[in-house]
Parts: sequence; structure tokens; C-alpha cells
Amino acid sequence: MTGAEMIVQVLVDEGVDTVFGYSGGAILPIYDAVFLHNEASGGSMPLIVPANEQGAGFMAAGYARASGRVGVALVTSGPGATNTVTPVRDSMADSVPIVVICGQVPTSAIGTDAFQEAPVPSIMGAVAKHVFLVTDPTRLEATVRTAFEIARTGRPGPVVLDIPKDVQNWRGTFNGSGRLPVPGYRQRMHRIGANHLGESACDRLLAALAAAERPLIYAGGGVINGEASEALRALVRELGIPVVTTLMGIGAVDTQDTLSMRMLGMHGAAFANYAVEDCDLLIAIGARFDDRVAGHPARFAGNAKFIAHFDIDASEINKVKPVDWSHVGLLADALTTVLERARSRGFSKDWQSWRRHCEELRTKHAMNYDRSSELIQPHYVIEEINRLTRGEAVICTGVGQHQMWAAQYFDFRSPRLWLTSGSMGTMGFGLPAAIGAQFAEPGRLVIDLDGDASIRMNIGELETVTTYDLPIKVVVLNNCGDGMVKQWQKLFHKGRLSASDKSLHKKDFVKAALADGFGYAARLDRKADAPRVIGEFIAFRGPAFLEVMIDPDAGVYPMVGPGQPYDEMITGDHIPSRKRVDITPPGESEMF
Repeated sequence: MTGAEMIVQVLVDEGVDTVFGYSGGAILPIYDAVFLHNEASGGSMPLIVPANEQGAGFMAAGYARASGRVGVALVTSGPGATNTVTPVRDSMADSVPIVVICGQVPTSAIGTDAFQEAPVPSIMGAVAKHVFLVTDPTRLEATVRTAFEIARTGRPGPVVLDIPKDVQNWRGTFNGSGRLPVPGYRQRMHRIGANHLGESACDRLLAALAAAERPLIYAGGGVINGEASEALRALVRELGIPVVTTLMGIGAVDTQDTLSMRMLGMHGAAFANYAVEDCDLLIAIGARFDDRVAGHPARFAGNAKFIAHFDIDASEINKVKPVDWSHVGLLADALTTVLERARSRGFSKDWQSWRRHCEELRTKHAMNYDRSSELIQPHYVIEEINRLTRGEAVICTGVGQHQMWAAQYFDFRSPRLWLTSGSMGTMGFGLPAAIGAQFAEPGRLVIDLDGDASIRMNIGELETVTTYDLPIKVVVLNNCGDGMVKQWQKLFHKGRLSASDKSLHKKDFVKAALADGFGYAARLDRKADAPRVIGEFIAFRGPAFLEVMIDPDAGVYPMVGPGQPYDEMITGDHIPSRKRVDITPPGESEMF
């Protein structure tokens, strides 16, 4: 086989059924091999062409997030590779398994500033889980298999393959098996897999639970990435412990469950944050105490006498918040072990008064907004969509206010229904991620809930939706600007809207959608029309686009300022607060 044919055969062997990518000179041999494979197999591995390579990377990430399988992007050298830097870093930050295959100039030309050459290993080495530059063609087959192994095992992440054109054209024997010797990595993976939770460690955790009166579980994206949602739900049901989730952990437990306290953190529900303040024992599972959750680590869960931490990554233990008990290993295995040990010991504790307290918090400090406003409130739009989708749709978002409203007001009955850029906060993520998700889950309703500023970043992918006739529903909540930036400018910069007001822009989103072939494209600007228009939009059988002109001054509340504890949470005008809070600007060194 040629090197290109070997790469395609390994993709097939790894179960890849969709590839996202944009062609170019240095990647042409692999594109030709994909074409020939599909011609021979009846199109078993379609190659989806985006508007640009960043879109391909986010499509691969959306596919991976929705399915749990490795997503694949196939791009050319130079600008093709550099356009994928953002989705690679985004996937690394959110622990998403993708493999990006980049073409490269021939090995003899590397380092000569050849046409469309970029130092991919140097660039990607800082942002990917691992990078391979293949210069020995006899190791190509093994290298591609190893890339998939590294992407999906342990803490998942992106792996980049940089493959010179002469390596793609080389001919050699295809072995059909074999991986690279990466002993250090495999030893770490073996230690993690073999590190089962022992009886004594279980007993110490159960003893702490027995002494607790107000236990709380804090679940993060690691629960979903580690396929541990069912194990977590079983533990929660049997022991009766309330749960808060991070932005990335949404869906780990059913948001409609009586024990779900929904999202905590900077824009988490007030009742979730108050539960964190009130708990006397906190169990962190697949969560990392990041700055959006624990902005003031010393005062985060300040009343907790005991903090436990489950994670697959040892570097996360005690990194931000010191803990009293920890376990590094496979989450589903560990949670199942805890539950089985609790059963075998007849563990039982009555936390009814704590659960009643949490229910009172949920009632008294419920999410709310200006329901009497004549302007369309974004929360209302999401509630109407949620009423029709009942927590069963895949929801993708861009980044900004709309992202937080979606996290706050949508229901999610299952994991992998909520796809958003968490740690990187990448505007433009939503639309291409929705395309990838639709290929991963063709039978599900997929909705991209976006903002007018965020969708502009990758608006070229509207055409990709219609090119492949994907029944994706695209909603743009238009508040004429960078809404979250404007909110911060109003709160902390005396209302100076520097470069964030887009009310003078001439963009007509509906015409843009029509020009790209959407059979349904409408603008909603009257509140009274919302139920009818949203119903028509969701019911439309093909690609559908809806622009909603929302209240430009609508804010995201609650809000915990950067570096501030939860008792300084601003709840806005419509959510009761425990105490009066004066708005204080963050320190000069605080992040956005």
C-alpha cells in the first residue's frame, strides 16, 4: 500500500465513519485514498468539507463530544494546519478525543520555508496531548494506531499527526497490527486502570459520610468523559446525596432529578452556590476546582469539614484546593466500588433534613427573569424551546451570554447532549460542533443556540449545513453586540462599551441563511409570536434558521465576580439573594 492508503485503512480499523477536512496540495494523496476507499465501499467513510479548517476541527470535536468516539480532522499543511490550532487547544482544555491529520511538505524540504510549510510540532506541541511528525514511513501505520490510543485513553485529548507528502506517497507492506513503543505512557495508563479503590479507602470515605449532615457531590466533565454517568446516578439515587455540576458536567445527572441542584459557579444557579456554601462534606468527581467554580479557593465550600476528590489525572489532586481524601483511577469503577462497599456494610444515613433544605433553596432562589417585559427575554425563548424538546435534544452553543442562559434554562436528561466550549470559551464553536454532532447522532434533534457575535466567527458553516442537508436548527439570540463583554463593561467599566456594541452593523442574518439555502429562515421580534414561530421552527423537517431580537440589556444572573467567593454573588433583580451585595470590580490581575 501507499502511506496514504495505510492511513485510511487504519481509520477504518479504528471504526472511523466520518472525516471532516479541507483539501490542499500536501494532503492530496490521503484525500485520493479516501475517495478510492469510499468508491469501493459505497461511501462508508464520508469526508465532510467545511468552510475552513477551524470548522473541521470543531466538527471533529462536536462528533467526539456527542458520541464519545474519536473525531477525525484531515487538513493540509501550513495554513491548513495552523487553522486547527484553536480547536486542538479547545479539545485539550475540555479533554476531548480528536485526531488531526495534517499534510506536511516533503521531508527533504522541512525547515527550508517551503511553500505552505509550518512548524506543526513546535506549534501544536504546546496545545495538544501529543504530536507526531512521521519521517520514517515504516513506522507510519503504527504511529496512526498509537495516535488513536493516546487520544482516547486516560484523560482524553487531541493528538496531531504531521505527515510529509513523500511519506504519504511511499509504498510498503501493511501489517494490519502494531503500535509504537510508548512504555512511559502505557505504564501510566496501566497504573490508573489497576488502581482499584481498596476497602480501607472506601471505609474512610464512608466514615466521613456517616459523620456528615450536609453532604454534596460536585460533578465535572470527567464524569461524562469517563463514561461514569450511570455509576454516578446509581450512587446518588441509593445514598440520596444532592449533586451540583460544572458547566462541562451538565447531563451527568438528569437535570430534572429531585437531587439535581444544577450548575454551580460564576453563572451557576443561586441555589446551587448556596448549597456549596452550606454543605459540610464535598465530594468532587471528575472536576478540577477551576477559576469559574472556585474563584476564591480558600473560601470555596468554606463550611466543608471534609473534601474528597475522585479524578483520572493525578495532577488535579490538591492543585487548587487541598483535599482530605483522594483517589486517582477510572471513575465508573471507583464509584461502583464505593456503592458496593456501602451496600455490603449496610451503610445508611438519614439526610432528609438536608434534602429538604436543598429543596427550599431551589424554591426560594429559583432561576428567574423579567417575565412581564414587553421585550423578548432570551430566557423565555429557551424555555419555549425546552418545552418542545423536553431535555432530549443535543444543544450546542457558541460562547457568551447565550451560552450561560442555555446552561441555566435547558434540561438535559442524558450525558453528551450539552456541547459547549468550556475552558477555552471559544466563540464560533457552536455551529461547526452542531454539524459534527449531527453526523454522530443522525437520529437526534440538534440545535445550535448561538449569539449574533459568536456565530459570525464561523458563519461560513451555514452553507455546510445545507450542502449536506442536515436538519440542524440554528437559533441566533441577537442583542446587537458582544453581550457578555457589554455586561462586564456596564458592571465594571462605568458603561463604556468599547468595541462591543454592534447595533450599527448591517448584517441581515435571515438573508444570509436564505442565501446559504435554508428552507426555513425567519426573524422573531414580537413576544406574542414566540410560541407559534418557535413551534414552526422546531417542527420544520430540514435545516432551519431563527433569528430572535432579544432585549439588548438582558443580563446573565446570578454572577460571581472573578476571584470572589459565593457570598458575594450578584443575583440581579429577579432572583432573591441571601444578603445585599455591593458590586465591586475584580482586582487588576483577575481574569475575564
